Amino acid sequence: MTLLLHRGAEECDYARLHEVAIPDATPSHVPLPHNALVDMTKYALGYYGHEIVEEHHGITKDGMRYFGLLTLKSPYGDYTDAVGLRNSNDKKFPIGIAFGAQVFVCDNLSFHGDHVIRRKHTANSKRDLPGLVAEVVEPLGEYRKSQARTFDHYRATALTDRTADHVIMQMFRDDIINVQRIATVANQWDNPEHDWGDKTAWRMFNAATFALNGRVAGNPAVTERLHNVINGVCERIAA
Repeated sequence: MTLLLHRGAEECDYARLHEVAIPDATPSHVPLPHNALVDMTKYALGYYGHEIVEEHHGITKDGMRYFGLLTLKSPYGDYTDAVGLRNSNDKKFPIGIAFGAQVFVCDNLSFHGDHVIRRKHTANSKRDLPGLVAEVVEPLGEYRKSQARTFDHYRATALTDRTADHVIMQMFRDDIINVQRIATVANQWDNPEHDWGDKTAWRMFNAATFALNGRVAGNPAVTERLHNVINGVCERIAA
């Protein structure tokens, strides 16, 4: 989960969002206050029982563009999910909300997550957005339960070193990792920098995400392919 500000935006606190002036509306573009997007998202998350444990906000110097990341506590394990937000009142990009275990929000306009909604700044979007956010957040609980079951399955699936070698090479063949990252995944498998437990599919999954280090941002399909590889080895072992 990443909020990357390096193209003119600067981190700020939530209170600063209330101070940002917004331009006048036009027939085709109705600006949305940045704090309004944050408020309606936080309200929907709280209403459906999601606990926010950390939040980060950033705006450009002119206040026209906003980027945010809300980190959610998982009731199922020692990991977090995230909600990414972005808003532009200079017509650069639409209102955006992204949900998932892998979320990337950058002021270079990269915006990715497992589930993403985008809406143009129109009178209808300003009217409909609160309900739309609620509709997206409501099934998030079931998504997180499903994700937890997947991760529990990974933790319960032991891998031998030989199987791990095959998995790493499958990641290379499926263009999940490049040749330079093979050694990083292998090293994290043998001597992980974090406590990912015993030698299981869970450790392999985390070793791979550690090695990817931002590549998911440039190509979100990498996450899906990684899950396909890990799910496949779990199914073969269980058969």
